[in-house]
Amino acid sequence: MMGYTDRHARFLYRLISANTLLFTEMLTARALVHGDHKYLLRYNSEEHPLILQLGGSNPDEMAKAAEIGEQAGFDQVNINIGCPSDRVQSGAFGACLMKQPVTVAECVRHMDAAVDIPVTVKLRTGVDDFDSYHYLQEFVASTADAGCRTFIVHARKAWLKGLSPKQNREIPPLQYDRVYQLKEDFPLLEIIINGGIRNVKEVKQHLEYVDGVMLGREVIRNPWILQELEQLLSYDPASCSRQLVTEQYVDYIKQQIEAGQSPHLLLRPLYGLSLGLAGARKWRQQLNSLAQGKYRSNEELQKVAEYFVR
Repeated sequence: MMGYTDRHARFLYRLISANTLLFTEMLTARALVHGDHKYLLRYNSEEHPLILQLGGSNPDEMAKAAEIGEQAGFDQVNINIGCPSDRVQSGAFGACLMKQPVTVAECVRHMDAAVDIPVTVKLRTGVDDFDSYHYLQEFVASTADAGCRTFIVHARKAWLKGLSPKQNREIPPLQYDRVYQLKEDFPLLEIIINGGIRNVKEVKQHLEYVDGVMLGREVIRNPWILQELEQLLSYDPASCSRQLVTEQYVDYIKQQIEAGQSPHLLLRPLYGLSLGLAGARKWRQQLNSLAQGKYRSNEELQKVAEYFVR
């Protein structure tokens, strides 16, 4: 989700859903420890509950990054050991760590000792030839012994060579049964399922077997699914409508543009909000025109919100 779930997208998602747990893009522990962490960790206070997702493999660095995240106000910190991109492979973290259970356990142990907020792990069902259920089971057991109580499992193995990140989200077969089995084998752990989940019906089916569901790219494609899930889980949808959400987000855009933010980055999260509605293509064209440097006034921006007036 790197490059997508920035603070602007998360602000929009929070307008749609009051109860969803939101995650940052994966940030490297090294960047936080040695770089400008105040800039990297910028977020809107409305985004809570908000989870900082980290990439890294040095236990001391990961612990320091977790401390920085806690001091910045994040509600949880998550270690991503499921991403198979070339960038994380060159840095020897992400899905590479699925082959290093001892290192992962040490990272968890150091982080858990350093912070009071929960430390969670997002992983795959396997990687390369390390893909048996027994291996996954032992991996979870050793990580839980180190202090992790919540596991978010992308229900596919990853191939570190030969498949692109996109192909790694599509080609390895889904193994939902393995995630269900983890919950049976570790009933005291929180097991959350991820991968290939497209609609509310599928979410409901998974919740019969696991504790939670993580959605990624489906939310980018169709942000309104978050409001549908609010209703599924019997939360109060409290006068939430696409029109109201868009009007509130347009106000946010105006404030951010005045602060020097790019219209392109601000408008990008809105593209999927009209999915399945009449005139959606024309509305997206209007957004694209504004995003490509043709934004000239707040009046033009206000027309974006008027689309949902029925």
